[in-house]
Amino acid sequence: MKIASWNVNSVKVRLPHLLDFLKNAQPDVVCLQETKCLDDEFPRLELQAVGYRTEALGQRAYNGVALLSREPAREVARGLPNSGDDDQARYIAATFGDGNGGEVRVASLYVPNGNPAGTDKFAYKLQWLARLAAHTEDLLAREMPFVLAGDYNVCPTDEDVYDPVAWRDDALCRIEARSRFRALVHLGLTDAYRVFHREPHRYTFWDYQAGRWNRDEGLRIDHLLLSPQAADRVAACDIDKAPRAKERASDHTPIWCELAV
Repeated sequence: MKIASWNVNSVKVRLPHLLDFLKNAQPDVVCLQETKCLDDEFPRLELQAVGYRTEALGQRAYNGVALLSREPAREVARGLPNSGDDDQARYIAATFGDGNGGEVRVASLYVPNGNPAGTDKFAYKLQWLARLAAHTEDLLAREMPFVLAGDYNVCPTDEDVYDPVAWRDDALCRIEARSRFRALVHLGLTDAYRVFHREPHRYTFWDYQAGRWNRDEGLRIDHLLLSPQAADRVAACDIDKAPRAKERASDHTPIWCELAV
């Protein structure tokens, strides 16, 4: 079962690249972030034509998350539980068959950026991560395999950023954000990429400015966190850099993992 995550930075702008990725990578489930469109504007027909169903939670012009899948989604949840009056479209989850009679819960999430650090935006990011941790505890209690996939807007360590000194005070690298990410992992989750790749300075995001892509000056902020039951089955995980090299590319590139069935 192949599960991919990609911050597409506008699904309508990036649709040709998304369709190419689906045809080439053949994932079973794709978690999208920053779709930047309302649900009734989502390009469902184009995706259906290449064999994918869509569940989306959108907002006009910013945020937005979605799940694309070959098989129907079940138990779809839109919005992070216990979010009160928070109406930002940052979390969608559903249950999918694993092809062998079992089920896997998959969530697409888009953690707030939080910049500038030290502002209300940063406080919101920390609160959001705390709510995600509380929800994760509920998911763990169900003992179902699950994958929390998405743009976490956190570089877990200095090895995940091209210039740790320059980024030290950014909201993506601040110790408070990293601590919230570690607290999430310490609940019993596994960073799928690090199971297979221990080498430093592998990235999923390169800024459009200052030639960052050409100099490979990036950040690893897109992650697949696996429950213990999913981690026991993880067979592969990698970053697909090919979409980032295309014209009019998203500033993120897909990351994917495979679960044995």
